[in-house]
Amino acid sequence: MKDKILEDLKNSMKAQNKERLEVIRMVKGAIQMKELDTKRPLNDDEVIGIISHEIKTRKDSIVEFEKGNRNDLIEKTQKQIDILNEYMPEQLSIDEINKVIDEAFSKLNPTGPSDMGKIMGNVTPLLKGKADLKEVSSIIKDKLSNL
Repeated sequence: MKDKILEDLKNSMKAQNKERLEVIRMVKGAIQMKELDTKRPLNDDEVIGIISHEIKTRKDSIVEFEKGNRNDLIEKTQKQIDILNEYMPEQLSIDEINKVIDEAFSKLNPTGPSDMGKIMGNVTPLLKGKADLKEVSSIIKDKLSNL
C-alpha cells in the first residue's frame, strides 16, 4: 500500500497534478508521523486506518462548510475524498453490512441497547475500512432498539 502511495506521488509530480499531489503528500506525512510514533513500519491495515481517518475528517469538514455555505471548499474537499477513496478497499453494500451485523447478533444474542459495545466490538474488526463505522453503529442501534 505504501509503495502504491509513493508511486502515485511520483506520477503526480511528473504530471504536475497539484491537487492530487497535495492529498498524497498529506497521506504520506500522516503515515510517516505514525511510524515515528510507533517506531516501526506500518502494515496495510494501519495505512488504511490512517486514510479512513483522513476521509472521516474531510466528511466532517464538509458538514461545517455546508453550514457556512462555502461551496468552493465543499467541492475541493469532496475531490480530496475521491482521491483518498482510491486507496480504500472496496466498500461493502448495505446488504453485506447487515449480514455481518446479523451474524454478530445471532452469535452474541444481545438483549438490548446496553449490548451495543459487545456488538460493535465484534463487527468492527470485520468491517473496518470496508464500511463507514458511523453508519454501522446507527444500524446496530436501530436493531438493538427493536429487540
